[in-house]
Amino acid sequence: MPKRRQQLVACREAKGPRDQVASELGISKVYLRMLETGALKPGRDLMLKMSNYFDQPLEVLFPDLFENKQVI
Repeated sequence: MPKRRQQLVACREAKGPRDQVASELGISKVYLRMLETGALKPGRDLMLKMSNYFDQPLEVLFPDLFENKQVI
């Protein structure tokens, strides 16, 4: 079962309703909901767009995609 991305949900709720935020990001509200629930992984360009839109680092918005990553 995918992990819900709590910080992404919190950032989206601070910006407005899902349909408004999805429209501003250029995606559907269903796709945004699936990103929030962790059911889908966004592409690189969308991840960067969301990071800029919410003014949050990628690791905060999508922690499940960055856990157990070691920098050498």
